[in-house]
Amino acid sequence: MKLAAMRYKDYVWPHNPRTYTIDYQRNVAVQKVPFGRYHLQDLGLTRRVMRGEGEFVGEGAYDEFKRLASVFYLPGPGPLIHPVWQAAEVYFVDLSLRQEPRADYVAYSFTFWESSTETGTQAGTLPTSNAGSGAAGQGSGAGAAGNGGGGGAAYHTVEAGETLWGIARDYGLSLTALIEKNPQIKNPNLILVGEQVRVA
Repeated sequence: MKLAAMRYKDYVWPHNPRTYTIDYQRNVAVQKVPFGRYHLQDLGLTRRVMRGEGEFVGEGAYDEFKRLASVFYLPGPGPLIHPVWQAAEVYFVDLSLRQEPRADYVAYSFTFWESSTETGTQAGTLPTSNAGSGAAGQGSGAGAAGNGGGGGAAYHTVEAGETLWGIARDYGLSLTALIEKNPQIKNPNLILVGEQVRVA
């Protein structure tokens, strides 16, 4: 099965990183009590950390790394979409060369930190949808009135071959804005034909 490409903000990996890991972290304080005992206090979950390693290979490999590096310099968080793991709003905090780069080969590693603005169900679970995402298609379905008292909400009906990225582009939205309008979509790489996507 061919997986969709990993994406961050407007950057799309030409091929997915070789490794990708997620660290879940919890803050716990240790308090000493008499007679050699201690008490643990749960201070709650903290950021998830996404790390990975990959290579760019072939003609233009170093130019591709420079494109990724230019994304690193963009301020603020953005959506990180992995073909298997649930999407997250993250900061790009580290990008490293793992050896001296060559024009046709670059080995790199990266680190993302989850933003505290992330809401919804716990990320990192496998998606339950089974529809694949193809190349971005031109949106045609446009604005049926939203149900449930949407107050002027408009929806797009997903057609075969469409992606959330393509729908966002067709309606003049950023992917982040479209994801925020549709919290029911747990993995933006997996949308179903016939699914209603809120676009306004």
